[in-house]
Amino acid sequence: MIGVLVNVLTVVAGSTVGLLAKKLIPDSWSDFIMKGLALCVIYIGIDGAMSGENALITIISMAVGAVIGVAIDLDMHLNNFAERLENRFKKEDGKATIAEGFVTASLVFCVGAMTIVGSLQAGLTGNNEMLFTKATLDLISSCIFAASLGIGVLLAAFFVLVFQGGIVLLAQVVEPFLSSAAIAEMTCVGSLLIIALGLNMLGVTKLKVMNYMPAMFVPILLCTFM
Repeated sequence: MIGVLVNVLTVVAGSTVGLLAKKLIPDSWSDFIMKGLALCVIYIGIDGAMSGENALITIISMAVGAVIGVAIDLDMHLNNFAERLENRFKKEDGKATIAEGFVTASLVFCVGAMTIVGSLQAGLTGNNEMLFTKATLDLISSCIFAASLGIGVLLAAFFVLVFQGGIVLLAQVVEPFLSSAAIAEMTCVGSLLIIALGLNMLGVTKLKVMNYMPAMFVPILLCTFM
């Protein structure tokens, strides 16, 4: 778990620096920076979506995942959690809520082959090298995101701990099902969610992205039986 803990600490450190830097950024610049960040998020999503090799798996995963997500209503639970937090933390600019920062950062930090493969390596062999590399990248990106999206990015460190830590602890159980094809399709589906986040940040859409989150795990089953 040392790799996961280091990754969590880098997200906390980077977010803290970003929050401090946010106070130095004029309000008139905030929206402009947010739009630029949204374009970067969309680019990250498009780049990751190219890893998919079977469009049918992606389509089925999104459909099944959406049904599960809507049934559970993950978005509602997240926003209820964020509302409780916002009673303690004041919105700083009225543009990026805690929920928006939390969801955006959580998906960007946890979607991708580096997260899954690195966590599996840590759990199966104790090799944390890939997670240390990811932690370095997250240190930089969390600083940038926190400067624009606020304290929700800092709270995403908890999601990193739960998501990556869960894979590390369950590595022996899930490893047989996580083939290279499954990881590629999970990355593809997750990257589509990142694109959706970018579109939300630009104000083009108002998708409840968290309700699509279960779609990320459907490829594990589909790649096993297809």
